[in-house]
Amino acid sequence: MDEQALLGLNPNADSDFRQRALAYFEQLKISPDAWQVCAEALAQRTYSDDHIKFFCFQVLEHQVKYKYSELTTVQQQLIRETLISWLQAQEARRNTLIKDTMREQCIPSLVESWYQILQNYQYTNSEVTCQCLEVVGAYVSWIDLSLIANDRFINMLLGHMSIEVLREEACDCLFEIVNKGMDPVDKMKLVESLCQVLQTAGFFSIDQEEDVDFLARFSKLVNGMGQSLIVSWSKLIKNGDIKNAQEALQAIETKVALMLQLLIHEDDDISSNIIGFCYDYLHILKQLTVLSDQQKANVEAIMLAVMKKLTYDEEYNFENEGEDEAMFVEYRKQLKLLLDRLAQVSPELLLASVRRVFSSTLQNWQTTRFMEVEVAIRLLYMLAEALPVSHGAHFSGDVSKASALQDMMRTLVTSGVSSYQHTSVTLEFFETVVRYEKFFTVEPQHIPCVLMAFLDHRGLRHSSAKVRSRTAYLFSRFVKSLNKQMNPFIEDILNRIQDLLALSPPENGYQSLLSSDDQLFIYETAGVLIVNSEYPAERKQALMRNLLTPLMEKFKILLEKLMLAQDEERQATLADCLNHAVGFASRTSKAFSNKQTVKQCGCSEVYLDCLQTFLPALSCPLQKDILRSGVRTFLHRMIICLEEEVLPFIPSASEHMLKDCEAKDLQEFIPLINQITAKFKIQVSPFLQQMFMPLLHAIFEVLLRPAEENDQSAALEKQMLRRSYFAFLQTVTGSGMSEVIANQGAENVERVLITIIQGAVEYPDPIAQKTCFIILSKLVELWGGKDGPVGFADFVYKHIVPACFLAPLKQTFDLADAQTVLALSECAVTLKTIHLKRGPECVQYLQQEYLPSLQVAPEIIQEFCQALQQPDAKVFKNYLKVFFQRAKP
Repeated sequence: MDEQALLGLNPNADSDFRQRALAYFEQLKISPDAWQVCAEALAQRTYSDDHIKFFCFQVLEHQVKYKYSELTTVQQQLIRETLISWLQAQEARRNTLIKDTMREQCIPSLVESWYQILQNYQYTNSEVTCQCLEVVGAYVSWIDLSLIANDRFINMLLGHMSIEVLREEACDCLFEIVNKGMDPVDKMKLVESLCQVLQTAGFFSIDQEEDVDFLARFSKLVNGMGQSLIVSWSKLIKNGDIKNAQEALQAIETKVALMLQLLIHEDDDISSNIIGFCYDYLHILKQLTVLSDQQKANVEAIMLAVMKKLTYDEEYNFENEGEDEAMFVEYRKQLKLLLDRLAQVSPELLLASVRRVFSSTLQNWQTTRFMEVEVAIRLLYMLAEALPVSHGAHFSGDVSKASALQDMMRTLVTSGVSSYQHTSVTLEFFETVVRYEKFFTVEPQHIPCVLMAFLDHRGLRHSSAKVRSRTAYLFSRFVKSLNKQMNPFIEDILNRIQDLLALSPPENGYQSLLSSDDQLFIYETAGVLIVNSEYPAERKQALMRNLLTPLMEKFKILLEKLMLAQDEERQATLADCLNHAVGFASRTSKAFSNKQTVKQCGCSEVYLDCLQTFLPALSCPLQKDILRSGVRTFLHRMIICLEEEVLPFIPSASEHMLKDCEAKDLQEFIPLINQITAKFKIQVSPFLQQMFMPLLHAIFEVLLRPAEENDQSAALEKQMLRRSYFAFLQTVTGSGMSEVIANQGAENVERVLITIIQGAVEYPDPIAQKTCFIILSKLVELWGGKDGPVGFADFVYKHIVPACFLAPLKQTFDLADAQTVLALSECAVTLKTIHLKRGPECVQYLQQEYLPSLQVAPEIIQEFCQALQQPDAKVFKNYLKVFFQRAKP
């Protein structure tokens, strides 16, 4: 259709022409997509140009008259996509303009069209009526509410609530009306009038067997009404209108019974929809000085409802958790928030209620269903966060609370419930024991029975891999938290976990009870037990050697097998096993914080033996990636635990790790060198001098490799390697070892400096740019004075000063981005440092040569130089951002 045909739909145009245009639509049986394109184009033209009314409902009315069979698809597309999606998809400014114009010109007639459609087709065409209700709901938020919230419209909507095929959409429409912002007193009156009609019609009596889809919509409506009343109450209190606030509170209280019916509903979606109202209601009660008896009863009822709804359904699939199970987990999180709020309203009542449920359930746990036992323990677990204390000190301070919790914990560990044959109960038992570990400092006599639960078929040897895995982690936490209380049991525990420490190569056919990830926790636990024990150093050394020697012996055997292995799959499995061995040894060292603690335990020699055992793996030509990764991790730990004793091993290890490097290898290797450089500084200067250029050559070689144009993975790897390279240079310069760079020969020094300039200017990576400016600033500080290296002053003016301007002037340098602003801040530091080191010469160069070459106006140059010379660096940093905002094209 051409523009003239479109204009024919304008009600202000010639009526005959308009009728011909409508007939044209009818003849075409125009497709839904065409309707949408046509509507969007005309809406943008008409309402942005502010000159004609929208035509949608002119066409809609015509189509309703046309015939129902033709209406459905077109109407659905017309209303849903054109009138709703179109409004949502447009830019905010244009939306506002369109809405303003529509309010002025056609909303009243549009509302009248809705009313006529709803009235005329509520019994004869439910689909059209439902779609129209959707449209009304979409418009309510931004049109004059009085057009909808009046007797005739509301009565019709309430009538639709009694028509089964319409009531869900009617619910949603009423929800939008209730949610509309308005005067608190008017809102209260509107909600109350709606509630009165709904209650009279019997909607407040919830039947568990009723249509759950409708109840889900209805619970959302009730939630909206309740929250709207609470918002009104809050506003009235804030305004000092006590009389109306009291009325609002009374109105809220009358909805609590309905809220509870919906909260306790067996369908979790229905229950979930009302939680917001429930949570906000409790927030009101928290603010009240004194609660009435009814309010106390409401609190208790909510508490009981939450406890019931926390319970698993029979259908919950613990072995194969899917979408339904994930939804219930999320629902439980919502209920936890309610429980926390209940604790704020009445902690004593919550504690008493949980204690009552817990005690009665655990008295008869053998004959009680698993879900009831699980939720009883879960409630005890949740009390720790609901009734928070500092550093987990639940068993001191408030005597009544401490006594109640202590009594429940005593019951938990002595009742035998840890033997319950359901994974959910078993896991909840261990989670709760670990959460309340301070209980065992008060009653240490219960430690042996809990340790046995961890170590036998109830925990680490449970038939469920899920339980074994989680128990491995929890056992580690339990042992670390109790620390000295473990002393009497150390050797017994180490003996009992011996089989769980075994390194099991796949070819021996033995299926380990624990995965390698789980074994990491067991090794860490063993290390903690040994290191924190009260044994003399000789005994600790012996125990640690007993722990690590089997790993070393197995490692040597497996490495020999790998060197001879021909099959690639077998090579991979052997390399995995070797990597696990290194990882286990590394994890035992977690118990040490520094070299002193290692020496005090007499364990230095053991870990040096491990180093000598593991380092040969770096020369293995097979499965290099995984072997290097494990050894690198071990070296990181040994730098902390052995300090300078590890240094003799570093040159050889580095040489092997730099052979046949990929981007990922270098990325992982550089942090190791950074750690060594930052920790040992001048001690490693000879080593750094020797490996500096080989490392850089390896980096440059990888960065210069050609890659596919659209290979995003390769581009990202190069970006991360570039960042690592600059981080290495930052570590070297920041550790006071700039001589390492200076001693590489003039050609190499210049190449390094140019790469830093390139990093600052050429690559749109603000993280790397920031690092580069930090390096440049440090180098200027060290070398920028009169005693600096020959030629560096020229380099400053030729390259560093331009970099400080060229980088921020690039279009990719986004001054609205936080990381970029940090890069600009370091750029400012660099310029200030140049000024500090070069003095008036720097200002003169900027004023007379460089800034004029950038076509900067003389008055701005003067302004810039004045800011640069300010003693307060913050003044210049702030000015520099303004300068580039003005200077950017």
